[in-house]
Amino acid sequence: MTRPRLSARAADVLRLITNQHEPVFLTVHANGRRRWGRWQSDGRPVALPTEECDALHAAGRIVLGDPVVDRTKTTYRVRAAARATYRTAASFLTA
Repeated sequence: MTRPRLSARAADVLRLITNQHEPVFLTVHANGRRRWGRWQSDGRPVALPTEECDALHAAGRIVLGDPVVDRTKTTYRVRAAARATYRTAASFLTA
């Protein structure tokens, strides 16, 4: 089974997520708003495109870590999925 091709923008996002030197997080606010972002090495936050991140997550290409919950938001660490994880997720889509 071949992996679906990524758009150039989604490939860039996945490349950023695999860079462990600049962690990527998903923040889900109490009102349901989702924000994907990363922290640059100088401590500045940078937003990532929601559409591409949501698509990568839905396709099983990225996974969420344990939630950190407070009153107004829930934050998850984002990592690239292992290839075996992706294949398992993809097999459910084609079964």
